[in-house]
Amino acid sequence: MPNRKGFIRLRSLGDDFSESAILEKISGKRVVALPQKQDKLSLLIDLQNSIKAQNSPGYAHWARVFSLKQAAKTLLFLQENGLTDLDKLDAAAQSAKDDFNALQTRVHAIDSRLADINTLQKHIGAYGKTKDVFNGYRTAKNKRKYYLENEDAIETCKAAKAYFNSLGLEKVPTIKMFKQEYATLTTEKKELYSGYHAKRERMQKVLTARQNVSLMLEGRKPERDRKR
Repeated sequence: MPNRKGFIRLRSLGDDFSESAILEKISGKRVVALPQKQDKLSLLIDLQNSIKAQNSPGYAHWARVFSLKQAAKTLLFLQENGLTDLDKLDAAAQSAKDDFNALQTRVHAIDSRLADINTLQKHIGAYGKTKDVFNGYRTAKNKRKYYLENEDAIETCKAAKAYFNSLGLEKVPTIKMFKQEYATLTTEKKELYSGYHAKRERMQKVLTARQNVSLMLEGRKPERDRKR
């Protein structure tokens, strides 16, 4: 897209950007609602510890207005989600963080396993192409001459066998053995990503609300208590 550094995968844009959905939109069979601009919940500005606010009256005024707006948004968010009780808010913050971290951990585990399968398939393919050459090397009468003529293939086969041994594989696996696992993991990853942004947004909102509540409660303390 113009003014973007990287590519955008259509699947990350949602169901309205699948091939069939785009064709339906072109033909007039599908109406796509424009996304509404979301009112982001931001952290309050800690005026007590803001050097910029202390040195700039203009910034301090802006920061007070901004923080009042964010405080109102925070209160509305807490009321809408039934989190006005501090213990419930703490539990929700921990739960949201745990949910997102668990999702991220599983995605990373899948990515790691997919990378392992790709490496395995690479070595399996290489072994299949070079095993006959390697067997010829083992039975060759003039091993030095045979090696010099087929060095790349022999070393490639050795590397593949060494990799299989490092995994404790008693026999050379086949690519077919990993096709179903790869497909299953890819499907699971796609399903996890469908909820990735929602879980992350939920976590960010709850954690932001929790931090804002802490700042608001801190601001209500008497000055002598804040200095202790």
